[in-house]
Amino acid sequence: MLNETSQLLSDSVERIFSDHVTKECIINSEKGEWPKDLWDEIVNNGLNLVLVPEELGGVGGSWFDAGILFKAIGKYQAPIPLAENITAGHLLSMGSIQLPENSIVTILNGDFSIKDNKFSGISKRTPYGSSATHGVALITNKNSSKIILIPIPKGSISNDKNLALESRSTIDFHDVEIIGSSEVEFSSDYIFKIGALMRSCQIAGGLEFLLEQSVQYANDRIQFGRPIAKFQAIQQELAVLATHAAASGVAADYACLSMEDGCEDLAIASAKSRVDDAVSICASIAHQVHGAIGFTYEHGLHFATRRLWSWRAEYGAGSYWAKFLGEKAVASGAKKFWPSITNGKI
Repeated sequence: MLNETSQLLSDSVERIFSDHVTKECIINSEKGEWPKDLWDEIVNNGLNLVLVPEELGGVGGSWFDAGILFKAIGKYQAPIPLAENITAGHLLSMGSIQLPENSIVTILNGDFSIKDNKFSGISKRTPYGSSATHGVALITNKNSSKIILIPIPKGSISNDKNLALESRSTIDFHDVEIIGSSEVEFSSDYIFKIGALMRSCQIAGGLEFLLEQSVQYANDRIQFGRPIAKFQAIQQELAVLATHAAASGVAADYACLSMEDGCEDLAIASAKSRVDDAVSICASIAHQVHGAIGFTYEHGLHFATRRLWSWRAEYGAGSYWAKFLGEKAVASGAKKFWPSITNGKI
C-alpha cells in the first residue's frame, strides 16, 4: 500500500518520464548527448534527494520510496544516473554531508587511498562517469570506514560503455582534493549490496515494461485473421513472462523494505538472483513474441533488453548471489536454516 509520500513520488516520476524519456531522448543519450531537460526536471522536483533527510534539505523518504524511482528508471529506460544519485545522497547523509548544488554524483568503485586530504586511486566501470561532476567512495580499513565526496577531474576519464551504451568510465584520481569526508559505520561491502538492490529494482521495472510491450504487441499484431494474443501458445508464453515479472517486482520490493529493518542481506541476495533468472527467460519470450521486428534498432524493445542484460551483470550476477546464499545457509547449519527464512536474516 502506497502512503502519501510514496504516491506523490510515483506520480511525479511517471509524469516526468512520460513527458521527457522519448525514443529520441534515449537514442541521443546513446550518442553521448546529456539529457539536460530531463535531469533538470528530476532535480527541480527533488527526486534525486529521496533518501536524504529533511534536515539536510532532502525528501526524507524510505527505501521503499527509492525503490519506486529505481523501478521507474528501468520501466522507462531513463538515460540518467538518478539511481546512483539517490544512492550517493543516502551515503553522504549518513555522514551528514550535503550533496553539492548543481551536481551529478556517481558511485566510485576501486582501491583508494587518502593522504593529507588528497584522494588517489582508479575507479573502474564507473556509472555515468563521463557526465558526473562528483563521486562518492567508501574507504574502509581495520579501524574505521569513511565516506568521501570528491570532484571528478575531467582530464582523467577514459570513457567506456556497457551493452546498453550507458557510460561506464574508468577514472584515474591522483591527489584530488577531498570536498567532504566523515567516519561512518558501514561494512566494506555496503556499496556493493545497495548497488545490487538498486539494479534489482531497475531490472524489475524493465521486466514490467517487457510485459506491457509484449501484451500490447500481441493484441495489435494480426496473423491468420486474428490477433496473435488469441493463440494459446502466445498466451502461455505471456503468462510465463507475467509470472516472472511479478515475482521479480515482489522480490525487489521486499529487499527495499528489508533495508528499513536492518536485515537486508537475505532479501538483496534473493532479489538479485531472482531477477537474474527472470531476465534470461523474459527477454527471450519478449523477442519471440515480437518476432524479427523486435531485433531492429528502429523498434524500442532492445532499449529495455540491452539494459536488462547489462544491469544483471553489475554488482554481482545472479550466480554470485546464489552462491552467497548457499554459503550462508551451509555456514549457519541445518537448525538455523528455516528460522533464517522466516525471520529474514542469514
